[in-house]
Amino acid sequence: MDLSILPTLNAVLNSMSALLLAMGYVHIRRRHVQAHKICMLAAFATSTLFLISYLVYHANVGSVPFEGQGRIRIIYFSILVSHVILAALILPLVIVTLIRAFRGHFERHRKLARWTLPLWLYVSVTGVIVYVMLYQL
Repeated sequence: MDLSILPTLNAVLNSMSALLLAMGYVHIRRRHVQAHKICMLAAFATSTLFLISYLVYHANVGSVPFEGQGRIRIIYFSILVSHVILAALILPLVIVTLIRAFRGHFERHRKLARWTLPLWLYVSVTGVIVYVMLYQL
């Protein structure tokens, strides 16, 4: 299998996740609970597929160095560091948020989701930015 397609697939999955998260937010604000649930579960699925693809790629290819120099290098690593730290934190937050919803603890779900959603969106969007900066610039 040609693994060179995986970074692009990862960016597509991150983009889809971000879009689904935004759609899920709009649906819950409009009180479309079932549509919100579908969007959030689809976002979780795309994020899970991303994580599997990411791990497969980096287990086989290793680290890819950033070639940019000057100011862009500082910007890249600032985004990358915040992305990596929050990516490590987001998985348990997402899981607990989903468990609270599935158990019907909606008030506790809402309180945690207020933190989970923006952080998850940030991780998804910055994942795409890191991809563009690493593979497209």
